[in-house]
Amino acid sequence: MRPYPLIAALALIAATATAAPAHKAKAPAKAGGHAELHAIAADVSPAQLHATIQKLVGFGTRHTASDTTSDTRGIGAARRWVKSRFEAIGRDCGGCLQVETPSQVFNDGKRLPRPTEVMDVLAIQRGTGDPNRVVVIAGHLDSRVTDAMNATADAPGANDDGSGTAAVMEAARVLSKHRFKATIVYAVLSGEEQGLYGGKVLADYAKAKGWEVEADLNNDIVGNSHGFNGVHDDRHVRIFSEGTKAVETPEQANRRRYNGGEVDSPARNLGRFMDRLADQYVTGLDAVMVYRTDRYGRGGDQVPMLEAGFPAVRVTEAVENYNRQHQDLRTEKGIKYGDLIEGVDFPYLAKVTRLDAVTLAALASAPPPPRDVKIEGAVSDDTKVSWAASPGAARYRVWWRSTTEPQWTHSRDAGAATSIVLKDVVIDDWFFGVSAISADGHESPVEFPGPAGSFVSETPKAK
Repeated sequence: MRPYPLIAALALIAATATAAPAHKAKAPAKAGGHAELHAIAADVSPAQLHATIQKLVGFGTRHTASDTTSDTRGIGAARRWVKSRFEAIGRDCGGCLQVETPSQVFNDGKRLPRPTEVMDVLAIQRGTGDPNRVVVIAGHLDSRVTDAMNATADAPGANDDGSGTAAVMEAARVLSKHRFKATIVYAVLSGEEQGLYGGKVLADYAKAKGWEVEADLNNDIVGNSHGFNGVHDDRHVRIFSEGTKAVETPEQANRRRYNGGEVDSPARNLGRFMDRLADQYVTGLDAVMVYRTDRYGRGGDQVPMLEAGFPAVRVTEAVENYNRQHQDLRTEKGIKYGDLIEGVDFPYLAKVTRLDAVTLAALASAPPPPRDVKIEGAVSDDTKVSWAASPGAARYRVWWRSTTEPQWTHSRDAGAATSIVLKDVVIDDWFFGVSAISADGHESPVEFPGPAGSFVSETPKAK
């Protein structure tokens, strides 16, 4: 039976209302903060992002197994262009970038038809004070169509993941004008669509170099603001983070199950850190924490980094359009399929890139999170929190929150001390953490006590 027009209209209104994502309202960007971080956010250019993605789309396909000899088409031409752009940015900053191209050969027989070299392109901006401490931003260069084995069809990959690659390269352009205590690595990866191989190459390279990776921001699908269901959202970005560490041992898991820590991995506290920065430095964008390693049943290059023991998050647009992901280029019943540049919202992508750049700069300017955080206070009305001194820290802040609160709600400045007693704060009722603050006010992410929250994990040596 055909519905009456009024009923149909009301149904449409209700459907539209329920389709809209339920996020908290975004407050205007706060005044204050660090002038350099505000300047970094302001320097991000939508035009630069557009130019990068337009160039990437022009390579026709960037499938991992596509042509590597052509100067104009395929993954080889694309990664050589990325390398040349990093080198040009490096020349502009007086040689501040070291460009490396680590690679491995893979052949799983499922998504690669033959043994294939998977090559990453890395631009390394060495830190001035603590160069072995590393923060990473990554995006994957490779693209695909419906058939993951089709290495010849046009696969523009404008959003998946031209957007992430553009964010990495724009972050390099902007941040290379500044100097930071820790090292920043700008990583353009390949082989993601074939099995997260670029992430493995990066993780293995980091382990071989002995890097202390404090954070990996994997940007994958960050440029679209029009969802598959018609919802438009250019004011939110999702930050996916693992709950418990991929490298957690059985003994550590037993301790964590008893005392807590399921929602306080370093990746989770990195997500909280990004949420605070978005509120202060990025106008019109709110970071929405998602308590999952990735979208349901899906994955990204942050996973091999997590499996190597490195804190990592996935940065992804708030709403996805599946007509533009992993699709042959075609039009059916008036619907255009395929990952074309027209599907990228460049002002939105610029906001996400601003959050990336500010996060990298804030992390690389701050001391590392305090290590060996401990809490004591069983059968007591007070809680003692202690930690090891953090290199470069002038003072520390102790944080606590209710065990059901998603964000840190209470804090106390501890000065230069490495312990504090919180009077009348009962250990049983709260979660605790500590951040380190430099003399110029840059603050690290919060570290939760014990192995569950430690930013540094004991991991096996690279094979």
